Amino acid sequence: MQTPVSSLPLSPPVKVKLLKAGFQSAADLLHIKPLQLSKEAGVSPEEAVEVLQTVRSRVGGADGAGGAAGGQVTALDLLEQEEALGSILTFCSQLDAALGGGLPVGKTTEICGPPGVGKTQLCLQVCVDVQVPECFGGLGGQAVFVDTEGSFMVHRLAELAEAAVQHLSRLAEDQQQTDALRDFTVETILSNVFVVRCHDYTDLLAELYLLPDFLSRLQKPRLLVIDSVASPFRRHDDMSQRTRLLNTLAQQLIAMATSHDVAVVMTNQMTTRVGGGGSQSELVPALGESWGHAPTLRLMLQWAGSERRASLYKTPNQRETSVSYQITAHGFRDTDASTDQSQHAQASTSQSADTYNLTIQSGSHNKRARIQED
Repeated sequence: MQTPVSSLPLSPPVKVKLLKAGFQSAADLLHIKPLQLSKEAGVSPEEAVEVLQTVRSRVGGADGAGGAAGGQVTALDLLEQEEALGSILTFCSQLDAALGGGLPVGKTTEICGPPGVGKTQLCLQVCVDVQVPECFGGLGGQAVFVDTEGSFMVHRLAELAEAAVQHLSRLAEDQQQTDALRDFTVETILSNVFVVRCHDYTDLLAELYLLPDFLSRLQKPRLLVIDSVASPFRRHDDMSQRTRLLNTLAQQLIAMATSHDVAVVMTNQMTTRVGGGGSQSELVPALGESWGHAPTLRLMLQWAGSERRASLYKTPNQRETSVSYQITAHGFRDTDASTDQSQHAQASTSQSADTYNLTIQSGSHNKRARIQED
């Protein structure tokens, strides 16, 4: 059954323009690009993106409802599906433990924090980690990095890739792992990170509209990074339109996470919220309280004196906690103190080591590997 344009949750002027241009149903809008729709219907590029996002979410929701009617899914089925998807390791053992194994695939995670605390570093790290071969307990997947701030650093990504390659080369214990390392090189890691540059919110919304088709053409996409989701919207003057666009964007990201089995990781900036009477102020994540309900998990990176701390503030199945981390030449890692504590180590020698315990659920058993990096 076709959905008429008149029934879509759009403003009346936009509906009139669409109908006058000959678009009678949602099906007429499925395969048209935002700029083409803007020209043919006489709507603004922002309105065109909003229309197409609404159509995609409406049609996707109808498809999902039809699938549910064809056969019920039990809670046990959903649990087994989530466990089969796995998680992306961060190479910080305490953070992975707090997250229940890493950043979950099929969910949306927001990483908040002030400038320079390591948000982009963590995003680059998981772009490498998502490619760890399955025989080492990884996912062997691919990553898409949407850069809205111009913060993507390819040389830093190459450094993290080199560190990971050397890391795993010291772990290989059998022929299967040795063979897997032949395809786990700096060149293959970089070639499996697809970078998209967006300069404003129109670019971002248009790109997200096209991303599902791109993901379907990749061999094994497992990670979508948006760094950051806040930057394109910070200077948006129409707050009501911004709220609508962000709500649609959130639903679209959730749909991509679930339908394409990817972990969606977004970074968010911080803003100052003034308390009652203007006497007190505090730093809070940008984009408002309504946006705070959008991600499945919210991870806050912040400074505690000279120490970096990662705090899990929003999570459906883990307790809220805070752990230490550091940014080293090799990437996102445990601090020396937390590493020693977690391993009950003796006093260290002049050479320090970062030790990382991987725990990956695979079927009904756990694969556990110890990664030590000099």
